[in-house]
Amino acid sequence: MRKADLVNSISEKTGVPKVDVLVSLEMFFDEIKSTLSSGENVYIRGFGSFIIKKRAKKIGRHIKQNIAIEIPEHFIPTFKPSKVFVEQVKTNVTEEPKVEKE
Repeated sequence: MRKADLVNSISEKTGVPKVDVLVSLEMFFDEIKSTLSSGENVYIRGFGSFIIKKRAKKIGRHIKQNIAIEIPEHFIPTFKPSKVFVEQVKTNVTEEPKVEKE
């Protein structure tokens, strides 16, 4: 499901115009990004948590030049689903998810 499909589905189920759903969804994504960028985690009860994880510095390798390079420590955003979310997916999914090629 892509963002457009999500907007269409929400619009059909709620009766809210697609433009309003799209604006709300974009604001939701922007707010999560800005909150994580400021160093705070986002917790949504019954859904999951958007958290920041710290990756330690490490030594990597530049394959073409075959030299070692230092990758500095950095922070990455991650999503951890809630127990309710995980249980719902476990009980309702019966077949392999379809992977779309872009």
